[in-house]
Amino acid sequence: MARVKYTDSDVDLVARMMRAEAIGEGKQGMLMVGNVIVNRSKADCLDFADVRSIRDVIYQVQGGNYSFEAVQKGNVFYNRARESERRLARQVLDYWREHPSKFALWYFNPYGPCPPTWYDQPFTGQYKQHCYYEPQPDTCESVYGW
Repeated sequence: MARVKYTDSDVDLVARMMRAEAIGEGKQGMLMVGNVIVNRSKADCLDFADVRSIRDVIYQVQGGNYSFEAVQKGNVFYNRARESERRLARQVLDYWREHPSKFALWYFNPYGPCPPTWYDQPFTGQYKQHCYYEPQPDTCESVYGW
């Protein structure tokens, strides 16, 4: 059973986002970005309480901007998904979860050392250039419940 309900269109969205945000970090880095997308669609807390679908996650607007820089700036996000990235997207939608993105709801590339917190949430680890942050259990139990 898949981790989240999805369509072929969702697979393409996740594949495009994974490539746009983490192509330089290889397959593992792209999977971690995809995992954050799935986590946001499943979390019922914080900034993601009203986000329920993959499309909602990808196109979420916070503070007047899209949540993902790739959607805001356009870059390679608007290119067609390639089959290799679609396979990775299906993998993360179906079952893939690993540390440091396992429960993460945020990631970013600080172009320097990872700060110990991001939006008051603790740092869980780094993969190449991206720092990952997961919510504290008392602020978002739902992310740990599935």
